Amino acid sequence: MRRPAKRSSSRLSADSQHLVNASQAVASSTGRIEVRAWERSLDLQLHKQLKSDHQSVIDAALDTLFKSDLIAYDVLVEAVESNSEACALEFDGKLYTVQLLALPVLAWTRFSIASGTLPAELHNGLFAHLHAHVLADGARVALAPTLYAIEQLPRHHADVFSLAQRMGEAALTQKAPQVTLENTPTAPFLADTRYLIAAVAVPSGAPLYRWQSDETAPVVQLKAAALQAWTTQATPLLTRFLPGCNVELLLPQPYYFACREADKRIRPAAIRAADHYLTHTLGLASNDLHANIGSFCEDINGQIDEYRVGFSVAGNDGVVYGIVWPLYEQEDGDEVRDMATPDTVQTPIEAVLAVLRECGIVHIKLHAERYTMEFCDDCGTPLFPAADGDLVHAEMPEDAPPSNEHFH
Repeated sequence: MRRPAKRSSSRLSADSQHLVNASQAVASSTGRIEVRAWERSLDLQLHKQLKSDHQSVIDAALDTLFKSDLIAYDVLVEAVESNSEACALEFDGKLYTVQLLALPVLAWTRFSIASGTLPAELHNGLFAHLHAHVLADGARVALAPTLYAIEQLPRHHADVFSLAQRMGEAALTQKAPQVTLENTPTAPFLADTRYLIAAVAVPSGAPLYRWQSDETAPVVQLKAAALQAWTTQATPLLTRFLPGCNVELLLPQPYYFACREADKRIRPAAIRAADHYLTHTLGLASNDLHANIGSFCEDINGQIDEYRVGFSVAGNDGVVYGIVWPLYEQEDGDEVRDMATPDTVQTPIEAVLAVLRECGIVHIKLHAERYTMEFCDDCGTPLFPAADGDLVHAEMPEDAPPSNEHFH
């Protein structure tokens, strides 16, 4: 669930109030006809604000609903995301639907994870495989020639809307997309997500994806086949651009959904990367590592917001490395369905424990105490639980090589 930006004034503008009213109308509707009528009204209002780059109007409405009406807040979040990542464009006298896609690439390593401009041969290969295995026949697509880190992607709905329009026009005209995103330095994580960005354009009402083309076949099987084909063909290409990295591709999906799914799926990779890095750097076996897990929340009496795992070694009370496992939406301490094994229901902590054990880490301590979010006063990094329950700074031994060394 997206947390809205804070505003200094509690008074809403007329445009923000219209968004609030329409969202509450959708939430309180009792029939499909009424729902669709209010949704059309909400979509028109949002399109106006996005096209005018009035992000502050949208944020004010989100802030108000987050404080007063969470059901209507969810309605507005879904509506603004849908309207910002898709648009309608006219080309050669025909109306086209444009959908902005994110293509997540999960990577983990003990070296640095690359980002930046792709070689033309690699970009052309990815373009061809996206067409062949994911998109419907006849779909037009523009694929940005860059592998982005999350810090370099648009932060605001209005910016996403502008990107969808520019890339949609490139898809329709079959020209190279002119995309200028932030050139923010990437954080040196051992496990991180990189993103390809694409826009697909089809005549209004036509299918976007290959799994929409056969209504007689089970869509779950068609999606699984598309993911398998995409992974098989695209992984070797991206591995060449990410040397020294383990790489996992997710199915290309609409922009916001894909980013959220990648956030969830990178968490197990962070534990695997920590295990790989620590065992190779410190010359240890996985069963020599100790994992100390703490539950963290903004409010000591509130829901758990994240787990932090502090890794230590036998005979040392300190923490040599730490990872954060954030919780999202319905994962707030409730049971959630593991996407990798749909028939298995796991709580978030069970998922953490399963990955640790899979890595061969057998010394695991789950502290019963619930912690508030604590960070280092000097550098701002999270503090992690040690074996005795104290929160400490994660520090590698002085003679250990840095984690963001380059692969040669």
